[in-house]
Amino acid sequence: MSIIVPAILPASREDLVEKLDALSGLVDEVQVDIVDGVFASPLTWPYDKGPGELTRLVQGGEILPHSGECRIEVDLMVANPERTAGAWIELGASRVTIHAGSVHHLPKLLEQFKTVYGYDKGFVTSLLAIGIAIPPGVDPETLAPYLEQIDYVQFMGIKKVGRQGEPFDPGVLRAIDLFRKRHPNVPVQVDGGVSVITAPRLLELGVSRLVVGSALWKAPDLKQALAELQKVTEESGIYE
Repeated sequence: MSIIVPAILPASREDLVEKLDALSGLVDEVQVDIVDGVFASPLTWPYDKGPGELTRLVQGGEILPHSGECRIEVDLMVANPERTAGAWIELGASRVTIHAGSVHHLPKLLEQFKTVYGYDKGFVTSLLAIGIAIPPGVDPETLAPYLEQIDYVQFMGIKKVGRQGEPFDPGVLRAIDLFRKRHPNVPVQVDGGVSVITAPRLLELGVSRLVVGSALWKAPDLKQALAELQKVTEESGIYE
């Protein structure tokens, strides 16, 4: 499993393909951020094509670009993910992140993953893993009732989700520290504000996956920026 996971915020399908092409051969896992313009904004692909585009993709038998080459996680920053999460699995996503504040009935959604897709925590996570994202300022203990039903928790390192380049919120460090002490066996990943500056402390706290957006896409050299981040994981004593 990779430690550094590039995040793509696709303005369009063409943008998604272009960025996946740029990462080809460099990584084996990618997170694709899906924003519907309701739960967060601005909206991304496929919502740029209208509300029916996701259904059209599934009915057309399409799969996510490059899904045969790398593992694709979708971070669903959407309202009512219980209506659309299954579609992303059918499109080839093998990791699905649900935001805690976006779903009306989380137990029902987790049961849907189990009954429809045969999902169970820790069972062939390379095929399907489910996680819950939590924003800064929300007590992660609210997730305690569901930790036995999910594979990981994603802490958001920024206050405003749905955008790349937002400033890192240092308050997330304390939240992660407390959570790791209470739940040391639950894998933690961080999305938002991750850079060569913030990564060392996050790794020290036991974060196992760092989802990186603007630190890669705004760098003069994508490959070099990725190598620098990977070097940080080696210097922190964590290896892929």
